[in-house]
Amino acid sequence: MKTEAEQLAGQLQSIFNHLHEHPEISWEEHGTSAYIKSIVSAYDCRVQTFDDCAAVVVEIGSGKPVVAIRADMDALWQEVDGKMQANHSCGHDAHMTIVLGVFLSLVKKGLPETGTFRFIFQPAEEKGTGALKMVELGVVDDIDFLYGMHLRPAEELLEGQFAPAIHHGAAKFIEGTVLGEDAHGARPHLNENAIQIGTEFFQHLNNIHADPRVPYSVKMTAFQAGGKSANIIPGKAVFSIDVRAQNNEVMAFLTKKIEQIAAMLENYHGVPIHLETKANVAAAVPDETAAKILSEAIAEQAGRENMKPAITTTGGDDFHFYTIKRPTLKATMLAIGCGLKPGLHHPQMTFNHDMIPEAVNILVQALMKTAADNREG
Repeated sequence: MKTEAEQLAGQLQSIFNHLHEHPEISWEEHGTSAYIKSIVSAYDCRVQTFDDCAAVVVEIGSGKPVVAIRADMDALWQEVDGKMQANHSCGHDAHMTIVLGVFLSLVKKGLPETGTFRFIFQPAEEKGTGALKMVELGVVDDIDFLYGMHLRPAEELLEGQFAPAIHHGAAKFIEGTVLGEDAHGARPHLNENAIQIGTEFFQHLNNIHADPRVPYSVKMTAFQAGGKSANIIPGKAVFSIDVRAQNNEVMAFLTKKIEQIAAMLENYHGVPIHLETKANVAAAVPDETAAKILSEAIAEQAGRENMKPAITTTGGDDFHFYTIKRPTLKATMLAIGCGLKPGLHHPQMTFNHDMIPEAVNILVQALMKTAADNREG
C-alpha cells in the first residue's frame, strides 16, 4: 500500500519544479512565499505572514506538544553557464518541497487528538540571519520539538541512506576595511601601504593555532586595494575573512585572535582597521531525544540498514541558532542521502528526486511519533 507521500509524488515533483525554476535570493523570497501560501491555503490551516520578511508559518492541530519542522527558502547568487543569477544549488527547493509534502501528508492522513504541527518556511539561511529573525518574531517561543533537514553530498551519505543528526560546524564571514590615505608612488614615507597591511594580516592569520583536535580554518578570501593608476600607493583596502570551526568554543577563540591581529596592525601602522561580521552561524548542538525519535523513524521507513550515524561536516547552517537562543528547544536535522553531485553550491548540482517522498515519509513518522510520545496528560 502506498504511503501518503508516495501518492503525492507527482504533486511533489511539480512543486519542486516550480521552486527550482523560480529561485530568489536571501530576504527577497516574496514570490516563493506567495507560492507556498497558495498551496497551504487550500486546506484547513492557520497561516501567518510578516510585514518585514517573506517567512511563512503554517499550523494544523491544537494543544501540546508543539512539534515544528523548518525549511529554508533562499537561493544562492552565483554564475550559472556564464550568467550571474539566483540558483538553488544548496537544495532549499527540495527542503521546501519536503516540508510541504509533510504538511500535505498529515492533512491527508488525519491528525491526532492533541498536538500542534507547525511548518516554518524561513528566509535568508544563506546569510546566516534568517533563523535569528524567526526567533526575534517569537515563532519558536512555544515549540517543544523542532526538526530540520538537509540534502547531503554523495561522499557523506549514499543514495537512500539517512542520518538522525547533522553536526554542522560554526561559520563566520568577516569584512575588513583599512581606512588609510593614498600617497604618490615616489613618496612611500607619506602613507601606510594598504597592500602591505593586508599582506601582514594574511600572514598573521596563517599563524593562528587552535586546538588541533577540533577541525578549524581561517583564511582571507578577498582583498581589493588600488586602482588603474600604478603610481598611487593605496591607503584603503577591503578584505574578507572566512572562519570555520567544528564547535562554538574554538570559533570564539579564532574570532578573538582575528580581532587582536587587527588591533595590533592598527596600532603598529597608525591606520584604522574596521572589522564587521557579515554572517555568523553557530555550530550544531543536536538534542538526543529528538535524534532518537528521528532514528526510529528512519529505521521504520527506510530500513535499519539505511540508518547511519550522525553526520559531521564542516559546512554550517543557521538552524542551530534556534537551540542556542532557546536552549529548552529539542531539535535535530535529518541528513538525506540522495546521490547529490558534484557537490553543494556547485552551479550544476543535481540529486535523485525520488528521495523527496522518502524523506517526507521519515519526517511524517517522526512528527507523529513525537506528538504521540509527548502529548499532554
